[in-house]
Amino acid sequence: MSTYRAPLRDMQFALRELAGIEEVAKLPGCEETLDVLDSVLDEAASFAAGVLDPLNRSGDKEGCAWNAGEVKTPAGFKEAYKKFADAGWIGLPVPAEYGGQGLPQILLGPTLEMWNAANIGFANGPLLNQGAIEAIELVGSDEQKQRFIPNLVSGKWTGTMCLTEPQAGSDLAQVRARAVPAGDHYLLSGTKIFITFGEHDMAENIIHLVLARLPDAPEGTKGISLFIVPKFLVNADGTLGERNDVVCASIEHKLGINANPTCTLNYGEKGQGAVGYLVGEPNRGLEYMFIMMNAARFSVGVQGLALADRAYQSALEYAKERVQGRDVKPGSRTPEPIVKHPDVRRMLMSQKATIEAMRALAYVTAASLDYAQRHPDERVRKEHKAFVELMIPVVKGWCTDSAVELCSTALQIFGGMGYIEETGIAQQYRDVRITTIYEGTTGIQALDLVGRKLLRDMGATAKIVGKRMEEVAKRCAGHQNVAVKSIGEALGKALTALNDASQSIGMSAMGDLHKAFACSVPYLRLWGVVAGGWQMARAAEIAAAKIASSDADAEFYKAKLATAKFYATHVLSQAAWHKRQIIDGAADVMGVSEAQLDLDRKLAVTA
Repeated sequence: MSTYRAPLRDMQFALRELAGIEEVAKLPGCEETLDVLDSVLDEAASFAAGVLDPLNRSGDKEGCAWNAGEVKTPAGFKEAYKKFADAGWIGLPVPAEYGGQGLPQILLGPTLEMWNAANIGFANGPLLNQGAIEAIELVGSDEQKQRFIPNLVSGKWTGTMCLTEPQAGSDLAQVRARAVPAGDHYLLSGTKIFITFGEHDMAENIIHLVLARLPDAPEGTKGISLFIVPKFLVNADGTLGERNDVVCASIEHKLGINANPTCTLNYGEKGQGAVGYLVGEPNRGLEYMFIMMNAARFSVGVQGLALADRAYQSALEYAKERVQGRDVKPGSRTPEPIVKHPDVRRMLMSQKATIEAMRALAYVTAASLDYAQRHPDERVRKEHKAFVELMIPVVKGWCTDSAVELCSTALQIFGGMGYIEETGIAQQYRDVRITTIYEGTTGIQALDLVGRKLLRDMGATAKIVGKRMEEVAKRCAGHQNVAVKSIGEALGKALTALNDASQSIGMSAMGDLHKAFACSVPYLRLWGVVAGGWQMARAAEIAAAKIASSDADAEFYKAKLATAKFYATHVLSQAAWHKRQIIDGAADVMGVSEAQLDLDRKLAVTA
């Protein structure tokens, strides 16, 4: 069973040469970024390999245990969490005034990738702290900020997002949890499901951020408020008081991420109601919760990248060691490692190329998060905020969708040995499957992309980003390097497909919304494929220049160029197929009635 090794060289390439971390370091408050960059990456890689990775397999096998409302995490998790918190990793991007390090968001790209690749079951816990911190920092009262943020930053307490309920699923308009005023606080009642780390033994307190309705709230999403509900009440002096009326009724038995307790929480089960504190203004809770959800959606996209890369590492190691078959050349009789087999090489290259595109797109998006938050020019902030909002559903949806496919490809390389648990690749396949579901399914990300990001502003942001991609395509298409030239030409064709698909959806929306949204998932995938190709074309330009200058790291850049070329022919070429689905096939999605979907079975029963 392979161990995880952080791909530090490729991370450095994505950060420095594609995401432009040197420019990010010039933003206000980011001046120390380059001074600490190498040490942050090295220490994170060491922690991932030395502390988290050894618990990955054992945590999956042992899982979490529920007993009378209490949850015990797998052996070693509590100690690992203390080390993680003491090292200051939770507060990496948090302002120093709350005890954080104040480093830019771009560093969440590689660090989150390492934590999740090494041990996604563990990583989901502290991940939610950052979302809770950001929500309270942006919309909480001064008293709430001082009372809750420092302990969330230090890791003394952990955070959760409590959104959905048994009857609601992803439709948060159906939320029924109630919050009744009671002096300076509220009393909450109701049930929340699928709450990640909603109960555990790793920290002394858990700060739940809960969506609920006030008695006079309007129906639907406009009547939801956000509340802070601590597991243990917090006294004025910061010490912990009595246990709040929040009970973990059960934990889920899941396909994967078994070391991560996914809880059903009952608020007000004892009768009096759980004490909670309103965050921000009444009835704006869903708006506030999207602060956490957007951060979480980006992070889940990085989780997909992380697990895909871990699976690739496992598959590559196995392919180098597994001796089976002979060279396809006539007369060959010598057995050889399967890494030499053309089809295995194709599968490995599909993983490598797509992972590099995913990583580049995620890190570039993270850099824009910093510009959106820190740049002194409001116009620049707005431009980057629009780019981030466009890219979040793509990073989340495309990266996780691709990760499921890439982990499946990795298992295929293992053959029969991959289907058994002992090799470890089966766990990665099981773990990655949730990433396309939680924090909004791929379908929900696609509806967000089409409805909120394409149609709402009449494609204005998409056109701006499209022009940036077109500039790269034209520059590459005129390049003297033959490989770069072909990559640029392929990107140009893919951009035409994207533009045609966007226009088709826009036209459909004016007359038939079902048709406009029918192929929203292929449209999201098209965006991912093309945006990934945009980054790979940029990587190819850089690689060609380094090779021409006889750079000392020329072999690395030769591999970069070859990988970008593979992406153009094997991945970017999918744009034409997605375009045909969207333009020619959207009307066919609703072409069969609900009754006809079940017609064959009914006829068989009748016969």
